[in-house]
Amino acid sequence: MTLADLLPLLPLLIVTGTTVLAMVVIGIRRSYLLTAGITIAGLLLATLVAAIMMPWTNQQITPLLIIDQYSLFFTVITCAVAMFIAIFSFPYLSNLNDTKEEYYLLLGTATIGAIVMVSSNHFVSTVLGLETLSMSLYGMVAYPVHTGSSAKYPLEASVKYLVLSATASGFMLFGMALVYAQTGTLAFSSLIAVGSGIGEGYTIAALLLITAGIAFKLSLAPFHLWTPDVYEGSPLPATTYLATIGKAAMFVILLRFVEISGALNFSSVVAVFSLLAVVSILAGNVLALLQNNLKRILAYSSIAHMGYLLIAVIASFFAEGTVSIEAVTFYLLAYVIMSVGAFGVATVVSNSQQELDDISDYQGLFWRAPWLATIFTGMLLSLAGIPLTVGFIGKFYIFLAGVESALWVLLGVLVIGSGIGLYYYLRIVYCMLLPATDARPLPLTGTQSLSSQGVLVVLFILLVVLGIYPAPVMSLIETISAFI
Repeated sequence: MTLADLLPLLPLLIVTGTTVLAMVVIGIRRSYLLTAGITIAGLLLATLVAAIMMPWTNQQITPLLIIDQYSLFFTVITCAVAMFIAIFSFPYLSNLNDTKEEYYLLLGTATIGAIVMVSSNHFVSTVLGLETLSMSLYGMVAYPVHTGSSAKYPLEASVKYLVLSATASGFMLFGMALVYAQTGTLAFSSLIAVGSGIGEGYTIAALLLITAGIAFKLSLAPFHLWTPDVYEGSPLPATTYLATIGKAAMFVILLRFVEISGALNFSSVVAVFSLLAVVSILAGNVLALLQNNLKRILAYSSIAHMGYLLIAVIASFFAEGTVSIEAVTFYLLAYVIMSVGAFGVATVVSNSQQELDDISDYQGLFWRAPWLATIFTGMLLSLAGIPLTVGFIGKFYIFLAGVESALWVLLGVLVIGSGIGLYYYLRIVYCMLLPATDARPLPLTGTQSLSSQGVLVVLFILLVVLGIYPAPVMSLIETISAFI
């Protein structure tokens, strides 16, 4: 590998070097502040480098990784969100009655896996990135297990995620093996020609096995049963990482694979994708109505949002030259902003010993912390798709892609699901407006939480600005989407 090959990998190398440096520092002298500072600084540097490289980088690095504008765009998102989560984690874990430094090693390693995933156009790099991400998340989810007063049930959540994730990986690997048997390569490649030669049923079986594994990682119904339990049992920073970076990286792989392989040329695969979208939207929104736990509500909400994204993926097949790829990309950005903001508010008012994860815990938040309640309300309204928020723009582009492809049934389901979702989002807002009954002060004081509050302000500004004036970002997305 030459220097010309190493330069495009600079963001990945920076995050890797940051994790190694943090590990060495921990071995020399344990310092929670120093370890967190190194991790945050390294992720910030990787974010800036990836953003600077984006306009001029487009290179295949070995058969495994493609470093182009699209992959670098999601590298920027991945590193920036990981940095935000690291900032949220610092005050959250500060009272943990256990060693805290290794958490940042897991977070850095998970980010390495996510960067590899968004840069993959090969099954080998997909598996390497996915398992690096997943293995780290197992540890992040179970991290408070040795403390006497952990917030929920981290070990139970981690074991559930581990067992079911391993099963999903098995499905994916079996499907990849079938693809390799047909094509002789593990690179994402067209399956249309080989399908007609070996047998369409064989090709469809491979595609559906891979789809089943990806559907689990994305929490698409009916592969979603693990999601609310794992979200509820995990510490909030791990839940945030799983709900945002984990989902976005996996969806980039799905998008690349579908576009390159021509999977949607098979009508049965289109039917399966359509069924997954419909069931995910309806099940996610309806089941969220029954919940009183905030993390479970956001878990079911994420299932519905992944269903919305599938509509744009399906639309990309029915009408060439549509805004489908742009819609998926913008909605992923919007979803990450909204989810990090919503989980971030919950993280700021919680700690490792006690999480405020019931709706009733937020009663009177408008009177106890008005600015925090305003940010939370903005995130919830954006998740519901209310105008003047980034969520509305994202949902508008999804709807536009569906209209251009005449996916009327799926669009009808989207409208119904959005209407149902509005109820449980406004239910949380209504609870925050009620008179306060809890006299306990919120953990918002001290310098530790100032950085977390600053991140929330940045996210809220992005939410409003991209909701009012999304043109520059959409222009960028239109440019990078040509690389898919």
